[in-house]
Amino acid sequence: MNDGRRRAGLLLALCCSLFVAHLRCEAQNLVPNPSFEETDTCLLGLAFDSEFGLHDWFSAYLTPDHLQSCLDGLFNGLPMNVFTYQEPLDGSSCVGLFSYYQNGLEEQREWVMVQLTEPLVAGQTYYASFYANAGFGGNAQYPQIWLASNNIGMLFTMEPRPWNSFDPYPAALNSAHLRRTEILSDTVAWTLVSGSFVADSAYQYLMIGNFFSNALTDTLHFAPQGSPWEWFPRGYTLIDKVCVSMDPDGCDLADGIVDHSIGAVHLYPNPATDVLWVGSAQGAMGTVQDALGRRVWQGRVLAGQWMLDVRAWARGAYVLRLEMQGKQATFKFVLVE
Repeated sequence: MNDGRRRAGLLLALCCSLFVAHLRCEAQNLVPNPSFEETDTCLLGLAFDSEFGLHDWFSAYLTPDHLQSCLDGLFNGLPMNVFTYQEPLDGSSCVGLFSYYQNGLEEQREWVMVQLTEPLVAGQTYYASFYANAGFGGNAQYPQIWLASNNIGMLFTMEPRPWNSFDPYPAALNSAHLRRTEILSDTVAWTLVSGSFVADSAYQYLMIGNFFSNALTDTLHFAPQGSPWEWFPRGYTLIDKVCVSMDPDGCDLADGIVDHSIGAVHLYPNPATDVLWVGSAQGAMGTVQDALGRRVWQGRVLAGQWMLDVRAWARGAYVLRLEMQGKQATFKFVLVE
């Protein structure tokens, strides 16, 4: 009898542990230190400090800044610093980086990078998000009237690519697994950048920044030239609350990325080049319109993983509308070269 009770207890404990492990796995954020809170000290100064600074994250290009509330009013303080004025979204820290920088003939950027807590699984759908804010103003004696720009996004890699002083400037990669195609111009509120993709490799690292050349990046001036100061061709963006998860409920997602009313529909890759896959929408009637509202495709989604051949479509933004059993959902996607 005692042996039976022990076996039953062990079985119950095993089931509970598997259940808890399953929940933890499903909702796990694969990004360590996602809100840039874990640090050794309240460190004054721009750029990341390799010995006493931010945990887990490192520079993949030039000198991103760890901004902290404990330094309000100083170079890298929050909410006031030399670049902008902004309260952090989550906790008391965030990261700031140049998302556009024209220095003479050179195009420069700042990228941050982190190793994921576990590699991605090839063929698995992942959901990812981060929050961004356009830097403007700040307490510099002569604020540089930053530009607003688009293309801030995420790129996953197999290997780390740390950047050190005197390293050559990397060329624009002109690719991203997830990016904001609209110009990020909100200097007050934090903007959610989110989406889903299917991993095509066992990626181990995540980079955040603008990975596109100036020619492929759209910008907007916050103020006219010389009013009130000389402006420079530079864009500065704040980043906070980064997330990557296998669970669509594990990260914050913008409306239209996932619509549970007609299932966990997802589009990938987004941006797309030659083909666009529509997942989990079998049986839905679909319509695609371009940015001018012109219909470019209409039909029924006939499989759980439905492929649209988009190689002949003009590059740009599109909207996919799905309808099934009286319920509707709208999804945005972008085609790039």
